[in-house]
Amino acid sequence: MKSYTFPIEIEPDEDRWFARVPELEAQGAAAWGVTKEEAIRNIQEVAQMVIESLLEDGGDSIPVGVIDANRATVIVTV
Repeated sequence: MKSYTFPIEIEPDEDRWFARVPELEAQGAAAWGVTKEEAIRNIQEVAQMVIESLLEDGGDSIPVGVIDANRATVIVTV
């Protein structure tokens, strides 16, 4: 099992929130939510489906911006 790390972008859009994974958006990694938290949960599910699909297709098409996080990692947000 591998873990992958990538940034997401979240922004309000009228009465809901839009979330996307820029590195995976061409493969459909975008989602909506009524709340910011729901949008984050939804984009996580969509991103997982996209990565699983890419791996089933051979894994050679995983974008460069997606980090294989099998090693210990630290994420700092400032």
